Amino acid sequence: MDGDAGHVSGTVSTVDRVMRGRFANRFYLDRPVGLETVREIIEVARHAGTGANVQPWHVHLVAGDAKITLVEALGIAHETDAGAHVAEYKYLAADLPEPYASRRREFGAVFYGGLGIALHDHAARAEQTARNYRFFDAPIGLIFTTDRRLEKGSWLDLGMFIQNIMLAAGARGLDTCAQEFFSRYHAVIRSHLPLAPEEMVVCGMSMGFGDPEWSLRRPRMPKAPVDDIASFYGF
Repeated sequence: MDGDAGHVSGTVSTVDRVMRGRFANRFYLDRPVGLETVREIIEVARHAGTGANVQPWHVHLVAGDAKITLVEALGIAHETDAGAHVAEYKYLAADLPEPYASRRREFGAVFYGGLGIALHDHAARAEQTARNYRFFDAPIGLIFTTDRRLEKGSWLDLGMFIQNIMLAAGARGLDTCAQEFFSRYHAVIRSHLPLAPEEMVVCGMSMGFGDPEWSLRRPRMPKAPVDDIASFYGF
């Protein structure tokens, strides 16, 4: 019994470590990730919770020449006429209420500050933003879609699928960065990947071996404490 308890405790610690250690990594090594590992991650992630077992998700994965071709097309679109590309949904409210607006400002200060980019250095910020279309130079790029005929509830399921992928990747020593950025370039993506008409591009993701130097010096993004986000009744 004691041995079983120790095993369970160790499993919990491992899961907790992966979740606590997860962050949106935007710096990757030039190191390939094998297809077997990527397939294994998707195989595990497909067990995400989903209402009525609808499984309202699809993920398109690109690497090698396929990724290079897509990145080149995305780069042309972003560098020549970024304003002409708009997502098919709104990710954030135009006028964020508190405390969300403050958290967003704090993110900008922490993230760009960690890169040594000043608040009003718009050129440097734009250059960092442009790295999105390259999947931050990670070896694997993922594009997530959902069926546009479904309702908002199905987006909850998609989020759980995406989170599962991030955690499964982290358990295998890989880093990820989920990127809403790609949703605005859905027309470019559609012209290079065989998306069905009903597929809506929701986001993308970079996946690979993170640069260990950045992992050590990156600023920690603050998270709200438990009592700010949870209410307990009857305990």
